[in-house]
Amino acid sequence: MNTQEEVEFYCPYCGERISVLVDCSEAEQQYVEDCQVCCSPMLLRIRVDESGLPVLDAVRENE
Repeated sequence: MNTQEEVEFYCPYCGERISVLVDCSEAEQQYVEDCQVCCSPMLLRIRVDESGLPVLDAVRENE
C-alpha cells in the first residue's frame, strides 16, 4: 500500500502552484519547506482525513 500522496497547493508568498510528496502514515505533521520557485520558507501543516487523504495548509513561516 502506497502511503505517499502528491499534494498541489499555492505558495503563500509568490502564488505559484507547487507540489510536495506527503507521507500519509502520519496522522498530523508540520514542517518548514522552502518554495521551489521563490525559495521563501513556508510552514506546511498537514493532517490526514478520514478517507486517508492529506489535507495541507501552507502559510508564511512567520504567521
